[in-house]
Amino acid sequence: MLDVFLQVLPFFAVIGVGFFAGRSGFFPESAAAILTKFVFYFALSAMLFGFASSQKLGDVLDWDIVGAYLLGTLAVYLLATGVAMLRKRGVEESAVEAQISVVGNVGFLGIPMLALLLGEAALKSVLMVLAVDLFVFGGLIVILITGARDGRVSPAILLTVGGGLIRNPMIVAIGLGFLWSALGVPVPVPFKAFLDLLGGAATPGALFAIGASLASKSTERVAVAGWLSFAKLVLHPLAVAGVAVWLFDISAYDRGAMIAAAALPVAGNVYILAQHYGVAPQRASAAILVSTMLSIVTVPLVIGWVSV
Repeated sequence: MLDVFLQVLPFFAVIGVGFFAGRSGFFPESAAAILTKFVFYFALSAMLFGFASSQKLGDVLDWDIVGAYLLGTLAVYLLATGVAMLRKRGVEESAVEAQISVVGNVGFLGIPMLALLLGEAALKSVLMVLAVDLFVFGGLIVILITGARDGRVSPAILLTVGGGLIRNPMIVAIGLGFLWSALGVPVPVPFKAFLDLLGGAATPGALFAIGASLASKSTERVAVAGWLSFAKLVLHPLAVAGVAVWLFDISAYDRGAMIAAAALPVAGNVYILAQHYGVAPQRASAAILVSTMLSIVTVPLVIGWVSV
């Protein structure tokens, strides 16, 4: 377990450097936003395109992984919703808290970190996790909040969700990569070198950007943030593991990568959505900060567990 912790520690050390750079004012919030945009639109997209273009969609698409992750995640999502309702929260706040409890930082932290720690083959499970987060739960929060405000779910809501998905650079990069692979055209050597060079910036850039963005997060509503962090870091991977073992036939390696992805701390885009709709942004902010700090301990534990 110590070996795993020492392997994971450098990733969180880069996050720490970004955090202190942001907290000191040397790397202001505006700079963190620009770095995040670079990673999101360029570096991470290059990494994902490079992976997808070297794979066949049929080899990566695994409905057992999708089903196991979806059912395990849905169980925690419903639990968090129920707890929020018992606390007399409305539909909108319950939707945000449920989102916090299950949507992890797969794009910025999971893809670069798990690919290095578990091997590039882990990206198969990680991409399935990312797809469920984006297509199912990313759309669900928009539908629930907008539907609660309008009193109904209109076609316009579905168009908004669909438009957001097709504009997501990660989805575009993955789609174009699989399309390139389907055409059977080899990736030219200079273009592959370009993808490797640009994609190589994804890991340090994403980790530093996470830390810098955490510097502006608050720790209000610590009790609620603690519960939601526990749901995300502990209950979520346990639920996914239980469903994967009992109900699905998934290889130990793919199952381990999926569980490790489920154990990641709360994603930053949950705060962006909460702030956009004006629904509990401080709660999301606190949960991101608390879960990321706690994940320094919990993520190595989970990776060590699934590795065994």
